[in-house]
Amino acid sequence: MKNQTQIKHIHKEKECCSHDDNHESHQHNEDSHNHDDHDHDHDHGDNENTSLLLGRWPLWLSLTILAIFLFVTFGLKIEINKYTEIALMLSAYLLAGYKTIALAIRKITRGDLFNEFTLMTIATLGAFYIGQYSEGVAVMIFYEIGELIQDLAVSKSKRSIKALLDIRPDAVTVTRENKDLEVNPQEVLIGEIILVKAGEKVALDGILHSESGVFNTAALTGESKPAVKSKGEQILAGMINTEKTVEIETRALFKDSKLSRILEMVQEATARKAPTQLMVSRLAKIYTPIVFGLALLIILVPMIFVSNYDFQQWLYRGMVFLVIACPCALTISIPLGYFGGIGLASRNGILVKGSNFLDIVTEIDTLVSDKTGTLTKGVFKVQKVETLMDRDKFISLTASLENYSTHPVAKAFVQFAGANSLTKPTDVEEISGHGLKGKVSDYLVLCGNTKLMKKFDISFPEEIEKIVETIVVVAIDNKYAGYLTIADEIKEDSLQTIKDLKALGIETIMLSGDKQAITSQIASSLQIEKSYGDLLPEDKVRIVQELKDQGKNIAFVGDGVNDAPVIALANVGIAMGGLGSDAAIETADIVIQNDQPSKIVSAIKAGKITKSIVYQNITLAMGIKVVVMILGAGGIATLWEAVFADVGVALLAILNAFRIQGKSL
Repeated sequence: MKNQTQIKHIHKEKECCSHDDNHESHQHNEDSHNHDDHDHDHDHGDNENTSLLLGRWPLWLSLTILAIFLFVTFGLKIEINKYTEIALMLSAYLLAGYKTIALAIRKITRGDLFNEFTLMTIATLGAFYIGQYSEGVAVMIFYEIGELIQDLAVSKSKRSIKALLDIRPDAVTVTRENKDLEVNPQEVLIGEIILVKAGEKVALDGILHSESGVFNTAALTGESKPAVKSKGEQILAGMINTEKTVEIETRALFKDSKLSRILEMVQEATARKAPTQLMVSRLAKIYTPIVFGLALLIILVPMIFVSNYDFQQWLYRGMVFLVIACPCALTISIPLGYFGGIGLASRNGILVKGSNFLDIVTEIDTLVSDKTGTLTKGVFKVQKVETLMDRDKFISLTASLENYSTHPVAKAFVQFAGANSLTKPTDVEEISGHGLKGKVSDYLVLCGNTKLMKKFDISFPEEIEKIVETIVVVAIDNKYAGYLTIADEIKEDSLQTIKDLKALGIETIMLSGDKQAITSQIASSLQIEKSYGDLLPEDKVRIVQELKDQGKNIAFVGDGVNDAPVIALANVGIAMGGLGSDAAIETADIVIQNDQPSKIVSAIKAGKITKSIVYQNITLAMGIKVVVMILGAGGIATLWEAVFADVGVALLAILNAFRIQGKSL
């Protein structure tokens, strides 16, 4: 098994290129995003929007100056002195665009000549040069309004993602010295008892101290059906108590709860860019210089071929071309699309740790799955009881002795028998690798495998040796009395998941540490054609690596600590997050929060929906821009039309990106 350093190294390789150092396209509004990293910022969404709007007061003042000027000159037909007009328009221009101009200057001094800030600054200053003052101001104002709308959209999208999960209460009731005190959840220690009233949210991870409780787990798992919990069962922060007041014994600090870790992962997810985003960032570095070059050609080439060449006329056309060529619709609508995809997945109980994984999951052609806890419940259940004596007496004697053991198989049978039928055994001896021996109500009882029977020379039917399931053979007073079989149950949606994956053209391969006979039986039940049993963790790594070497795009899904190396190795690592180990969850790229295999298909669908809308936005933005650029170069489109087209395309792309939020999986 690979050590944790190796796991992290492999995982980091999949995140390479996920952070783009050139992401400054909205830096002039970065001061308005100060709340993004705060906990509970979904409670302050309205305040944040208000802050964004009020913080742009110079823009609103600029818009007011322009509106009054246009009303006076065009509405009232009052002629304004040229120098007064220049002073008013220059004031409005600087109020609206001072941040954009400052960023353009800063980037030019760094050697970055081709960017949208420089593009907008040159275009608007060009308008001033040819005397189109009001148009130059309008271009800058509407560009800034477009940027503001985009900032509001990003803020809303980020809040909607975090609001899906950040449901931790600000106060919790804890019992101390026989008093119920209301304290901050961060002050509660491990082992303390907290009270959660009906309708309240659980603040910390723990175990149920009361006899029973009913909890809504939708925020964590996407599952609308309430979960009934018994004393001693795990309760997670984020669950909602739906009935009577219950007591919970805390097992983790507030900062260490599973919900807190999920929230950190969600915030990190928005920073990891998809290949499409990275591609657009790279193309922008090529696209922008080309746009500048074409604008320059539009201005200068006609000087050679047009007999009545007018420099100001062709300069105007070049400025129109630059304005419409601004790539802001792409630079914002694509991240918004991926934010929407992450939010859609989260609402369905799927945590995607980065938009890059939304892209990659759509390309997988092979799903490699662990068996226990992934396709099966990981909970042993009694399947069959065969006995030569009274059934109830056989069950009572066997369960009484098995109650001495902590083995999962023993626990399963004790649960099957029920506590009322148990008698305390005496002279109990645990025979390693064989089973148990002890006295129950004056009966000598032997429970274990066939090796135990052979050890005590007890004959039993030969067909028992051929049984595939886990079997417990029982002898009473040194005579064979019967046997019981115990098996792990297949999850209700596992078979449908395999069928849905096949419909998507994805092959499923099952790996397990269980013996091959059991693995093959489960695989046959699930219509899985390839399955491998008797595997050690390193064997799973070897098989996945071999598949990758064959050119397969692999998604691996598992839940245990031993699955972490394979999760890290796969193209997409998926962990079952409900009962999964911390190592698997931390290493995975996608976490299924309710342990349902069908959510794997939902994750793929979320990726496909997101990718489709992102590509729609790219096509829409580029299509409209090319048309208007041609019109601008031909002298048909004006600066006003160019700026409205640019802002309009951005708005359409944003609205299209928001469609993801309304999709169902």
